[in-house]
Amino acid sequence: MMEIWIPLIGGLVLLIVGGELLVRGAVQVASGLGVSPLVIGLTLVGFGTSTPELVTSVQAALSDAPGIAYGNIVGSNIANILLIAGVAALIHPMAISSSALKRDGAVMLGVAVLFAVVAFAMPMGRAVGVLFVIALAVYIYLAFRQERTAAPTEHGAVYDKSLALQDTDAALTPPVEPKSPMLSSTLIAIAGLVLVVLGGRFLITGAVSLAQGFGISETVIGLTIVAVGTSTPELVTSVVAGLRKQSDVAFGNIVGSNIYNILGIGGCTALIAPGKVPAEIVSFDNLVMIGVSVTLVLFALTGLRIARSEGAALLAGYLGYVYVIWP
Repeated sequence: MMEIWIPLIGGLVLLIVGGELLVRGAVQVASGLGVSPLVIGLTLVGFGTSTPELVTSVQAALSDAPGIAYGNIVGSNIANILLIAGVAALIHPMAISSSALKRDGAVMLGVAVLFAVVAFAMPMGRAVGVLFVIALAVYIYLAFRQERTAAPTEHGAVYDKSLALQDTDAALTPPVEPKSPMLSSTLIAIAGLVLVVLGGRFLITGAVSLAQGFGISETVIGLTIVAVGTSTPELVTSVVAGLRKQSDVAFGNIVGSNIYNILGIGGCTALIAPGKVPAEIVSFDNLVMIGVSVTLVLFALTGLRIARSEGAALLAGYLGYVYVIWP
């Protein structure tokens, strides 16, 4: 038992710590190179917490464990909406700006449907990966253009996600003047990258062993334990935002993460290790992902907020989902 749980838990710890160091170092290096704080926020900070999911899915696909690779992506999106949004709304009702909901909520729904359709119709090949990554780059570019002229109350999901992270960890705020020499910042980023890669390997080893030892499919492990584990940074960020009553950024954190998971992580996984999405994900979990995405948007449309009762319904939905898929 210990030989299964030690790599699993140790891998998650290394992933989260390594991801933190990688983003900290990268922010310092980018600041030293004169990159604008807005660009740093929308790219390095905005999607920094998704590094554990990215490394885990790519390494799982390379290790011929597509159930873990794509289960991690789809399971993370489901957990972000049902588990993390549910918990955050229970702590403090989520206020949502109409602009973020119209634009980013629609994009989140659109990419979820796109992924489900592509996974049903064909393998996730390199051409699909390239298109997904390009779509993410275009989305970030459009977000950058919008944020340069946005009113204080009209920020989008990517900006809110970045702001939530910076409020949780001040070390991720781009400094006006670089505080650390470029060499030490670069070494911090490299050390973080090494830890993330090692953590991903340990996590996948532990997950595969857990699946084999208990007779549970790798896909279920990917959809639940791996997905929730790699989504821990989003959970922490959303909980902190809820406690500080910054409920608008909590919504942006979740929506932004889901867009990046599909386009960024799904795209990179297909690009580096092309393959089929497991049939059980195509026939069930992708549909659940679309359903809960629609539910989140509908909840948000009712008074531009997600109330505590709706948060409780989301959380109950996650418990029900895990009950259904767990053997």
